[in-house]
Amino acid sequence: MYTLEDCLIEFTGSLISHAILVVYLFMIMNTRGRRVLKKLPALVFSPLLGTLIEAGLYALIPDRGIVRYCALSCSILLMCTLWVRWAWQTGFWQAFAATCMAGVFQVAVSNLPQLLLLNSELQYAAAMVIYGAVTLASAALLYRLRFGHWFRLLLEEGSIQRRMALFSFALEAVMEAFFILQLGIQPEYLVPYYLLVVVMAALAVGLVIYLAQRLDAARKVEAQRDIIAQQQLYERDLEDIRREVRAFRHDYKNLLAGLSEQADEGELDQLRATLAELDAGFDRRIGEKIRASAQIGNVRVPQVRSLLLSKLAAMSEKGIDCRLEVLYPVERVGMDVWDFARCLGILLDNAGEAAAETETHWVEVVLLAQGEGLSLRVSNPYAGAIDPDSIWAEGFSTKGEGRGLGLPSYQRILAKCPNAACSTGWAGGVFVQELTVEGRA
Repeated sequence: MYTLEDCLIEFTGSLISHAILVVYLFMIMNTRGRRVLKKLPALVFSPLLGTLIEAGLYALIPDRGIVRYCALSCSILLMCTLWVRWAWQTGFWQAFAATCMAGVFQVAVSNLPQLLLLNSELQYAAAMVIYGAVTLASAALLYRLRFGHWFRLLLEEGSIQRRMALFSFALEAVMEAFFILQLGIQPEYLVPYYLLVVVMAALAVGLVIYLAQRLDAARKVEAQRDIIAQQQLYERDLEDIRREVRAFRHDYKNLLAGLSEQADEGELDQLRATLAELDAGFDRRIGEKIRASAQIGNVRVPQVRSLLLSKLAAMSEKGIDCRLEVLYPVERVGMDVWDFARCLGILLDNAGEAAAETETHWVEVVLLAQGEGLSLRVSNPYAGAIDPDSIWAEGFSTKGEGRGLGLPSYQRILAKCPNAACSTGWAGGVFVQELTVEGRA
């Protein structure tokens, strides 16, 4: 029978475990403000509800201790995840991953009291003091290793958030299994057993830091490539501007040289019109170059910006005029960023190939931020006939055998994104592809 004393013991133990969990959560989330501390009392509901759940499970299945333990652990994990999400105002998968990783450390050090209490001369209060000291020392060590920084860095990548959350949950499940298994270990083997648990926790820390540092190094390399590509684009635009200025000066000199003769012939009005037309054309061409250089700065998503820079450079080398319009900063795409980059690459490749086959070589790209979503439009001239029933077919292409894999791949990517929709249109010799992402799915 589950008595009131059992409830009090269960609640006290759960409260201590939650306190240890909070220490590691603060280390992982790295917060120093009072905002989270004000929300800390709400976490008391987790051990309270956990105690009630334990009592209810005991009444239903009194002979299945492992089943009760697993159900209770999952319930507490979910409640703590919801509290972390509310306290730190973060996403569910980020909160779940942080809670699981904090749980790994909490379970790892929770073996210490049982080990200390094997010595009958040591009082329970003294064991709890040592328990708390070891917890604070290990959290301080992890803080010095910048574990929280590296762990959060992995969670910043939307494409791997869920995988990191599942990885953390797997580590937590393994630690919980080791905690259960300690009940069947002989006392003389508890010390090496506890050392094995500590080593496993240390290996998990090392693996997380290693993966995060590799991701950070890859980001830095990508950022350097981005900077180099952007500098090349700016240099190319500056060279175009210098050529425009030289041509402008040359034309002006020729016009001014004939000013006196035209003045005698009474053609000043025609001269003024010619100068105005020349000046307007110069301003337009220079303005387009400056605007194109400024537009790329509004793309704040590194993967998308790098792709645009490389495609702009490739089109420029082929003599294709690529007009980019990004009026407002684009900081998110509303779907997996790599999937969006693949879609953008497919549309730009198709548009560039189609534009190269026409007399007017141009491609227009418009990116419009819409809350957490994004609207993309890619336009290009098209000279051939279009069969709407065939362009999405696998292997169909107007460019020969072995082509035509882009648009079907594009549709397969979008099939995984219920919040994304595409449309196609053509009129007046212009082919338009639009992609709209309505925010997070």
